[in-house]
Amino acid sequence: MAPITKKSAKGKAPKVTKKFVINASQPASDKIFDVSAFEKFLTEKIKVEGRVGNLGETIKISQVGDGKIEIVAHNELSGRYLKYLTKKFLKKMQLRDWLRVVSTSRGVYELKFFNVVNDEAEEDEE
Repeated sequence: MAPITKKSAKGKAPKVTKKFVINASQPASDKIFDVSAFEKFLTEKIKVEGRVGNLGETIKISQVGDGKIEIVAHNELSGRYLKYLTKKFLKKMQLRDWLRVVSTSRGVYELKFFNVVNDEAEEDEE
């Protein structure tokens, strides 16, 4: 059985507006993450209706504040897809070993450093 979707009076599905925020302020303040390059990457890579570079009026990507990127989508766009693209960008920039993408709340993703335990201090004790 197909899922039931509510339709408006004209027979079209109602507009869905989703807002996502990717917070990269911590690595951006340490000067290891380029927010403008990430914004450009998202603009080039997000697929709309199966095509890359087809954003048009449906998806708006903008920098908000220091190291934050806001994505406003007027169509179906999943947060999981944005997390996937963020990981892809980190891999491309060879930052995947130091940074991870964590969902802090609904629609908000944050780039955090891995907690690195100081192994040298443990070796000195032996």
